[in-house]
Amino acid sequence: MVRTLQLVTSRRPFFEQQVKVLERNGVSCTVVPVPGGTRERSLADYVRFYGRVLEATSGPDFDLVHANYGLTGPAALAQPIRPVVLSLWGSDLLGRYGTVSEQCARFADATVVMSEEMATDLDGDYTVVPHGIDTDRFAPEPQDEALAEVGWDPGTKHVLFPYDPSRAEKDYPRAERVVDRTDEAVDDAIELHAVSGVPHEQVPTYMNAADAMLLPSEREGSPNAVKEALACNLPVVATPVGDVPTLLDGADGSYVSDTDAGLADALAAVLTSTDRPNGRERAREFGLERMGRDLLGVYDSVLDGEVAA
Repeated sequence: MVRTLQLVTSRRPFFEQQVKVLERNGVSCTVVPVPGGTRERSLADYVRFYGRVLEATSGPDFDLVHANYGLTGPAALAQPIRPVVLSLWGSDLLGRYGTVSEQCARFADATVVMSEEMATDLDGDYTVVPHGIDTDRFAPEPQDEALAEVGWDPGTKHVLFPYDPSRAEKDYPRAERVVDRTDEAVDDAIELHAVSGVPHEQVPTYMNAADAMLLPSEREGSPNAVKEALACNLPVVATPVGDVPTLLDGADGSYVSDTDAGLADALAAVLTSTDRPNGRERAREFGLERMGRDLLGVYDSVLDGEVAA
């Protein structure tokens, strides 16, 4: 059994799924989050975090440290005993802390990224292991039932924006502009819904209630929202960021464009189409078990192929 210390800034649903699938594959996972919860962390929080990491790794209980998100990298690398696997999620490498993530990747024993596109600025080797999705939870449901459950008007076309509008890199104002422009070309009324903060198990219902998902992000790594939408057969209209073009390749009824006009035209095409989407066929490639096997392969390579007893 490989025994891992999993460091993380926030215990997001996709991270919890990662832990579960690793444990199903025989990996022991002890999770240490950065103190501070959802509030803005201070330097003191990260100092306390390092103390917890140092204490945990001083004994014989772990074979390696897995630092999930770039800001956990310094504490992982500052402990001198265990090898380090660093997973970069996207915003850590592409956002304001990108330099920290890049430097940590230089010294980690293995670096995992969500897409090839993320790794263009990294020096050295890396392994692409996208976050997996639960294709049992994210699956097609009857739209009328989903509409009734979320309380949306069945006589309106519904466009899902799957993020908090305050996240600047997701560009909610652009989503509003695109929907306003699309409204001029579509006879039906269109409503844009920003859905965030709902329990993860309820997200599939919102996706099945929607007619399209709009993702006008300025940057992404390998967004789970796109994979989850595909698994629900929800058409996606998005900017060509991260690995989104690759994710949508072969998914009928989903489009990428880098202009407002192109996004609006694509959204209008989706909302007026009578064709049946086939995104779920594409989404089967992003299952949790595949992610678990790939991460276990990274662990084994770091440990020179010797799985701890």
